[in-house]
This record gives sequence, C-alpha cells and structure tokens, in this order.
Amino acid sequence: MSDQGYVDYFEVLGVPPDCKPGEVKRTYKKMMKDLVNEIARTKLTEELRDRYLLQMAQLNASFYILRDNEKREQYVQDRDAVIELERAWRAAADSGAEGAEKLRRQFDGAVRHFLSVYTEEAVLEAGRDKDCVEASNWDLAHERHASSVLRHHRQRRYHEIHERLPFVEVTKPEVDWDERRQAVAALIDRKEA
Repeated sequence: MSDQGYVDYFEVLGVPPDCKPGEVKRTYKKMMKDLVNEIARTKLTEELRDRYLLQMAQLNASFYILRDNEKREQYVQDRDAVIELERAWRAAADSGAEGAEKLRRQFDGAVRHFLSVYTEEAVLEAGRDKDCVEASNWDLAHERHASSVLRHHRQRRYHEIHERLPFVEVTKPEVDWDERRQAVAALIDRKEA
C-alpha cells in the first residue's frame, strides 16, 4: 500500500513530523520567498501560472496546518485514519471477506472528505490567514483562480488513489498483430477489387 495521493504537508515543506512551529515558519518563509522570486523571474504561461498557484497554495496550507499543534494533530489523525481504512479494505478485498464492500464505501467517503478538507478547504482558509497573505501576497484574485485549480488537483489525487485500488481486476486484451494485419490487408483487397 502506498500513501501516495494523500496530502503530506510535512513532505511539502520538507520537515520531519516532530518539527517545531518555529522550524515550520522558517522553512515556509524561505520556500515561499524562493517561489515568489522564481515566479517573478519566469515568463508565465497559463500552465505555469496554475502550477505556481498550486505550489503557493500548498505551501500556505502546510504552514497554516503544521504551525498550529491542534490543526496538525487533526490533520495527522485524519491522514492516518484514511490510510488505515485503505489498508483494511485492501485486506478484506484480498481475502474475500464479506465486509469488503462496506469498507470500500467507508473508504470512499473518507478519502473524498479528506481530500476535500486538505486540498481545498484548508488551502483556501490558509490563503485568508494574515501570515500567509503577508508572505505570499495571496489576494482575492488568487483565491478565485485557485478554486478551480484546487478542484482539478483534488480530482487528480482522487483518481491517483483509486487507480491502485482493488476494485476489479481488468486483464489487458491480447492482440495478435499479425492476424490484424492480415485482416486489414484482406479488407483493403476487397475494396480495391
């Protein structure tokens, strides 16, 4: 089981899980300053603008959540719970247990909620935080555009998680390319005749 797809704000900032709020603040300020400088030096395309906006939003959310012990604990609990629910569902699905479908539904609801809270709601909330606004110059224009970028990002993460899950085993079709070539050649010969 991979925890890939689940928002890891410790990884975003590159800080250990036991980091102190002061370390979070220093790291955030340095990373945000570097990002703002990089944006200023770059000729922005629409794709780059969206990517930078997402990076900025994730840095803001990391700082906003990890600097506050209560928010950090809730985030870690929520993340661990959804990862554990995925493990339980996988185990039930692998063993053919009766409760697998119920676990799947619980997991799906939990992952949707987790991603909604930690890739959209908390991110937008962070953009209204005084310290985040000061460091990133985040404003209402950023928030309006970020809403759509964050929604797409949440959906990509949701699909990334679901691509690795044990819904149904799908076998890839086996194609006999020589047979295909012969069939196409026969069709072309008939048309020409």
